[in-house]
Amino acid sequence: MKKRIAFVVAIMMFMAASQAVSQGLPIRDVHGRLQEKTSFEPTRISVEDNRYVGIDPIEYADTILLRNCAAILRKDLDFSPYFEVVLLDSFFMRHMELTEMTMLGWKRLGSEYLVKMETEFPRDKIDIQYRLYSVESGREIKKKRFDAKKAAYRTLVHEIANDIVKTLTGDESIYLTKIAYVKKTDSTKELFMSDYDGYNEEQLTDNGSLNISPAVSPDGKYIYFTSYMQETPKLYELSLKDNGVKLIAEQPGINAAAAVSPDGEHIACVLSRDGNSEIYLLDRKGKIEKRLTKSASIESSPTWSPDGKEIAFTSDRTGSPQIYIMDREGLNVRRLTFKGGYNDSPQWSPKGDQIIFVHRDGHFHVASIDATGKNFRILTDLGNNENPHFSPDGNHIIFTSNRLGPTEVYTMDLFGNSQRRLTMRGGFSNPIWLPEKE
Repeated sequence: MKKRIAFVVAIMMFMAASQAVSQGLPIRDVHGRLQEKTSFEPTRISVEDNRYVGIDPIEYADTILLRNCAAILRKDLDFSPYFEVVLLDSFFMRHMELTEMTMLGWKRLGSEYLVKMETEFPRDKIDIQYRLYSVESGREIKKKRFDAKKAAYRTLVHEIANDIVKTLTGDESIYLTKIAYVKKTDSTKELFMSDYDGYNEEQLTDNGSLNISPAVSPDGKYIYFTSYMQETPKLYELSLKDNGVKLIAEQPGINAAAAVSPDGEHIACVLSRDGNSEIYLLDRKGKIEKRLTKSASIESSPTWSPDGKEIAFTSDRTGSPQIYIMDREGLNVRRLTFKGGYNDSPQWSPKGDQIIFVHRDGHFHVASIDATGKNFRILTDLGNNENPHFSPDGNHIIFTSNRLGPTEVYTMDLFGNSQRRLTMRGGFSNPIWLPEKE
């Protein structure tokens, strides 16, 4: 794929909720900005409607399922910053006097690749075989069969999307990953988890308290969070295998903002045991190994570099919150951000080249900067936007925004484009992206 300079024209599109629900899809808000950006030219790909190839009559619910599978696959592929989905154009077909789309027709529409799906419903299962074609040559590149119980059809389609992306790019994708977040329920805040696209939500905690600041272990098996379930803020570990909760740290004062090291052996977190908030290094059982910061200012929000050698954090030691970087021993501290009077909540990219954070300039925005301190960019510009976290592949960012009123969870690509809303009804905060479990 060739590099290009593209201009993204400002667009705001709101789709009717009733239409989205009837199609089994979430409401999508699309927002772009007029700015110059460097990216890869997206590969244009199309997905034909899913065909039933069984011999037995099917029920109406199965016809809806067929349609949803194609819609989910299109949405998955379009989610990647490296693909652009080309949709069927009925006007084009009438103009070309086509009753059925042909490979030449897809070529004329600009598609480079085409996906066809054939589906059967043996017993209570769904069986899908997909075929991937090069539109230019008309040659079949790959075919593969997937099956699952009907209830798990969304996961099955995500597996197909992963396989297509791996075939065309060689990279693993994130369609089988989960996200976790805090959701307000009455007077409490509990932890929840869902698929990456907001579907299949499940509640993780139910202790009737305030549960905040989740962080995931590198193997995707544990979430560390701060809870007031015992009145004072303490640090806990939640097992995603059985939702079992274990106390990790109960130092006097605040125990918060956990960040697990890439090797999974250490936890950087904020403790106020000595008066003000400082960053400490704990082992996985909560034992203090070392105090990393020592100042009269407030130190918070630690995040590890992907090689585990450095930690970025927030400090107001110069009078306002700014992002700093230190090595894992607490030495060699350097200031990273100098633009603006408020920069907080850093998160290091899994690729190691960028750090995203919250920048205040009248409103709260998600911003990014190279780990070298160059190329400061603001990625959002509507409402207040906070709590940014990278996806495991580093190609996407999850965050919260109140641009439409209530605070919801959104995603965007690493350039700040394709901003999409995942949740409804408000009350969401602290979203994180979980890796696939090892």
